[in-house]
Amino acid sequence: MGESQTELRILEDQVIHCRKCPRLVEYREKVAKEKRRAFRECTYWGRPVPGFGDPRAELFILGLAPAAHGGNRTGRVFTGDRSGDFLYAALYEAGFANQPTSLRRSDGLALKNVFIAAAVRCAPPANKPLPSEILNCRGYLERELALLRPRVLLALGKIAWDAYLDILKSEGVIASRAKYVFAHGAMAKLPGDGPRLVGVYHPSQQNTQTGRLTSAMYAVILTRIQKLLAEPHRASI
Repeated sequence: MGESQTELRILEDQVIHCRKCPRLVEYREKVAKEKRRAFRECTYWGRPVPGFGDPRAELFILGLAPAAHGGNRTGRVFTGDRSGDFLYAALYEAGFANQPTSLRRSDGLALKNVFIAAAVRCAPPANKPLPSEILNCRGYLERELALLRPRVLLALGKIAWDAYLDILKSEGVIASRAKYVFAHGAMAKLPGDGPRLVGVYHPSQQNTQTGRLTSAMYAVILTRIQKLLAEPHRASI
């Protein structure tokens, strides 16, 4: 096991045992106890959900937070819900995953050159984390980025986009988020030698079922990312 992989395992354990946010601890454990009727026979994870993927990944995908009956149930990010169905099918079609489905931690899913994490590691009420809760999780994301040193960061939605920009602002890399406007397909050229920031709409049911987001839209962005990763390190999209 490589040094970065070992460090990621240590970080994963720290994430799983985190209790920094009383509101999130109460909610995730309440959901795990009460359950949804469709999953009443399941044993819910009910803890923070760590990042998942290739420890040598060049593409880092950043989501919002685990779903109450998705990642909070299965213990793996974007696993066991409709958002995960959409995301992993897209990653499979683009060659970043060995299978198009993500149902449970033991389903054999493996990611290729991709690591996925969330800005907030616990399921939040109404899927809306507080700014303080995002800040509490920031250190975990910072350490993952330092260990992986990805070339591209794909932000799933504006909250993830802003969470990454806030890290750069706290580090003095940028003065403000204002000039980096989120949009589907937005690609920000940031100062320094960090990853290129790419934005896409979050694969929520609200977006996918209304047609605001389609598989073809994700395919276009993932193809552009593949081309970037195939070029020399400082190449531009």
